[in-house]
Amino acid sequence: MRTVGEALAWARAEFRGRVETPGLDAAVILAAVLGCDRLDLYREPERALTADELIRFERQVAARRAGQPVAYLAGHREFMGQDFDVAPGVLVPRPETELLVEEGLRVLAKIREPIVVDVGTGTGAVAVSLALMVPAARVLATDLSETALSLARKNAARHGVTVQFFQGDLLTPLPAAFTGKVDLVVANLPYIPTPELANLPREVRSEPRLALDGGPDGLDPYRRLVPQALSLLRSGGHLLFEIAPGQGRAALDLVGAPAWQSRLLSDLAGRERVIAAQKTG
Repeated sequence: MRTVGEALAWARAEFRGRVETPGLDAAVILAAVLGCDRLDLYREPERALTADELIRFERQVAARRAGQPVAYLAGHREFMGQDFDVAPGVLVPRPETELLVEEGLRVLAKIREPIVVDVGTGTGAVAVSLALMVPAARVLATDLSETALSLARKNAARHGVTVQFFQGDLLTPLPAAFTGKVDLVVANLPYIPTPELANLPREVRSEPRLALDGGPDGLDPYRRLVPQALSLLRSGGHLLFEIAPGQGRAALDLVGAPAWQSRLLSDLAGRERVIAAQKTG
């Protein structure tokens, strides 16, 4: 029978050279198996695992070695300082997307009772975060996947916020009553160029292709979104969307004058990350 400390050491050895953060992954998975906080593992390294706990842990370690994302195995992921449920079939929230929320908060700080739409909501992390931090906002969210919407609803309920969810492609499922009245549209749509999908890390390729594949240059979903957002937004409304490094120039061309005033935002590492556009008319 292994202790917590021995189990962690074994898993780290199994992961070494196979995953980027062997120690962290081992701790996240074991904490999920034991239903405890990661810090508890280091407080009680001599605790003995039961036979059932050890079997489940070994299975999870094998799945991680095979390329399953650690967030799927743990069943949750932190985003904007909050914990969100995640599940296979739905894109895992990533730290770089926090810039999208941060910029959204700057926009919303100037608006009294804003209407916000999160397009391609996935786990609901962006929509729920905005609803938590801007209680006066009316937040709507769309996704093509019912699996994603089911998970997003769960996360909204978990955090005690109201988000209206709509199933469908981009902005098309929203009621016509919102046309010309929305203050902010945020989107983290698929932006990986199709030719690059095969070169992604194994764990990323385990996530849904629908949430990754952005077409030949990665910008096809945004080509369809921009005209829809132009119709939905009020005069002076804002559109924010996440891109991959290297897509900045082409993405800015999608939101050019005279219909838009736009700028490119970089993340803390200096990489192109978010397009911020404001409707001029």
